[in-house]
Amino acid sequence: MDIKDSARLLDGASVSAFLRSLPARPLLLGLGEARHFVGELGELRNEMFRHLVEHEGYRSFAIESDCLKGLLVDDYISTGAGTLDDVMERGFGHNFGAAPGNRELVRWMRAYNEKHAEKLRFFGFDGPLEYWAGSPRQSLTALYALLDGPLPNTVVTRETLDTLLGPDDRWSNEATAMDPSQAIGQSADAQRLRLIADDLVALLDTQAPQLSEQDRERAALHARTATGLLRYHYWMADASPARWTRLSALRDAMMAANLRAVAERGPALVFASNLHLQRNKSVMTFGDQQLEWWSAGAITGTYLGDRYVFLASALGTAGDNTPPPDTVEGILSTLPWDHSLIDARRLAEAITKPTPRISHDFAYFPLDPAQLDMIDGVLFLKQAVRLGQLG
Repeated sequence: MDIKDSARLLDGASVSAFLRSLPARPLLLGLGEARHFVGELGELRNEMFRHLVEHEGYRSFAIESDCLKGLLVDDYISTGAGTLDDVMERGFGHNFGAAPGNRELVRWMRAYNEKHAEKLRFFGFDGPLEYWAGSPRQSLTALYALLDGPLPNTVVTRETLDTLLGPDDRWSNEATAMDPSQAIGQSADAQRLRLIADDLVALLDTQAPQLSEQDRERAALHARTATGLLRYHYWMADASPARWTRLSALRDAMMAANLRAVAERGPALVFASNLHLQRNKSVMTFGDQQLEWWSAGAITGTYLGDRYVFLASALGTAGDNTPPPDTVEGILSTLPWDHSLIDARRLAEAITKPTPRISHDFAYFPLDPAQLDMIDGVLFLKQAVRLGQLG
């Protein structure tokens, strides 16, 4: 089979044709990043999302960014609250607000909502995490405020909650990433907060019928985030060899829970690292350990089945690095288009035993030839020149 039989020029028509070829209409269309901060990929993503909104009925966008900060972006595009500059500075994690493509996306979504009654939604779906975790205060207190008070003293008072939380800097201590002895997630206060969070989640279930749709959505987000953060902090304080495997798995599980909530609102474009959206296990060398855990995409796909679709991105020449001709990226570089959309399973049949590409850019993750049959499609950029710096 000629590889051109599995590929088309990437444009709106090819995106729609790809969707029509699927066994079911996806609730989540995952577009993976082979590398963060690739300017050309951000522009292609924006073009794809505009097409999906205008021709395929998509109304939501989700990105690998802090789910709580994302509320600021969603408020801005929905109501115009705040300013674009402020939202880009405070509404993203991982420094993603500095990416020009993200600024243009937010600007376009706000402009669309000013002209249409049916509004677009924006979601961050990562936890409030870097390699360390933030304080659970925002989610615990927001969840507490959304529940109908006064709450029974057997659950908690606001004063008790504040006392147990203490100063935020003891939670958000960056040194805990490498030194579990400085983490407080297994302290008596943290253990009690985990029980309180569980009680608040149970109260939310009992009071859900009296909450507005927006309050239910936000309360559920804060419930997931508070319980997820407290679990993460517990394992930050663990000194066993299982620590980083467990932390990595918990982060992707938090992502997956947020993605399932996004899926409840109908079709959405999801944008994140290939490693988070892939269906197979994530594998990473960390010091002398080999970490393995199920990605957010694998977990999400387990629940959504063929309503979850994964498009991996891949780069040909990236900066001054050109792929060897016998790698997947090298073979795709022979296609006649600068940007291509490829049926990955047909591609797997067309190329036999390609050589894995070795990347010397720690931020770029080449396609794994052995996993092509786990991908629905590949968005291929023949050349990426604008490679931004991470964080």
